[in-house]
Parts: sequence; C-alpha cells; structure tokens
Amino acid sequence: MASLRFDPFRELDRWANEVMGAARAPRLMPMDVYRHGETYVLRFDLPGIDGQSMEVVAENSMLTVRATRHSDAPEGAEYVTAERPAGSYSRQIMLGDGLALEDVVADYRDGVLTVTIPVAEQAKPRRISIERTGTDTKVLAGSGS
Repeated sequence: MASLRFDPFRELDRWANEVMGAARAPRLMPMDVYRHGETYVLRFDLPGIDGQSMEVVAENSMLTVRATRHSDAPEGAEYVTAERPAGSYSRQIMLGDGLALEDVVADYRDGVLTVTIPVAEQAKPRRISIERTGTDTKVLAGSGS
C-alpha cells in the first residue's frame, strides 16, 4: 500500500510564505565563487530557468543577476508537494576594484549560470626592473651632529 508523507512543518512554512508574501519576493540563488589564474568565476544554480529571462548587469562595483522561473503546471492543477518555487530570483554581489567589468562573460548551461570576470590589467602584479649602474652605491653613516 502506497503512502503519502505529510510534513506539517513544511506545509506550515509554505502557508506562511504564501500569506506573508515571501512567495513573491525575489529568492536567493546558491552561488560558488573562485579565482582561477587571472579571472574570477561565479557559478549560480538556476535549474529550470529559461535563459531568455536571465539578466546579468555589471555597474560601478555591483554585479546583479536576475532570473525568473515560471510554473509549468497546467491551469487548475492542485499541488500535492511544491518544492520548486516559481517566481523571481535576484542576487547582488559587491565587486572589488581591479576587475575588468567591460570584459565580463556569462554562460548558461545545464542549469548553471557561469559568470567570468577578468582581473583588470592595471591590477595585475608587475615585475619592476632594477637598473644597475657601474659603481656600487655605499650608504654612509651620519656624523651625529
């Protein structure tokens, strides 16, 4: 005999979200960030999102990612369990100085949005050459007067 598990706390949480309006507020998307060589890579989990609904904006020192997931249930369907919320997703990340925001690249594949931000040329470490002259430079101690 098949049984359907009922979790009253999950249902209470779902009901509170619907009543309090949290179901319509932008949701947070899980993210990983790492540096690889001269680029930073941000990866956002966004399964089931239509790529046309995504927006990535780099402005000043802020990166904003927005996406929308639409419900794919037919009109009039009554959910038994609803754990894949539809609606707006939004995330803002404060970026540090030294990034090339004009060269940001975004790619969406297999439910993961990957944003790559290169380090700006002026922020990359540079080797400073040391000029060598033909004579040794000596540091003389002061006479104390």
